[in-house]
Amino acid sequence: MMKVVRAKLHGIRVTGADLNYHGSITLDPEQCELAGIYPMEFVDIWNKQSGARISTYVIFGEPGSKCCILNGAAARTCQKGDEVIICSADYLKPEDLYDLQPTILTYLPDNEVDQVLKYDVYRSEERAYDFRIIDAKTNEIEDCHTYPNVDINNIRKDLKKQGLNDEAVERFVERHLMR
Repeated sequence: MMKVVRAKLHGIRVTGADLNYHGSITLDPEQCELAGIYPMEFVDIWNKQSGARISTYVIFGEPGSKCCILNGAAARTCQKGDEVIICSADYLKPEDLYDLQPTILTYLPDNEVDQVLKYDVYRSEERAYDFRIIDAKTNEIEDCHTYPNVDINNIRKDLKKQGLNDEAVERFVERHLMR
């Protein structure tokens, strides 16, 4: 058995910290339901600003509030406005990855859900366990790995300077920048 991602809230912003509460993280139950996160479930929390990594359990706040409040000792790991990643996990065998498809929510600065994504492990021609991200609404492969502010032509030139031939450069660009 291995530990894998089951659901994730990616880039949600902390709306409060209550040192004197019993302990846990308070989240909007509507967003938790959308992602598949349950009350009393243990989650890992990673603070993108400070790098702090903690584990605590989920309690539900006010529906529709878009809250993300760290309580008790967890309140010491963040400040209001910090972006965090909240991840729930499951244990399974590698062959069960094909059926998992965890839900990932990404967020706008006001904690409004921006995207609903699915992680998908599938068998490709290259490998038995390949990975892609799928937009849950359109069921299309998500292009979240594109980089709109990157000049791809400059990257091509740099790769050629490093000795890659045209075919290798185009394979790199297609695989890493043009999904």
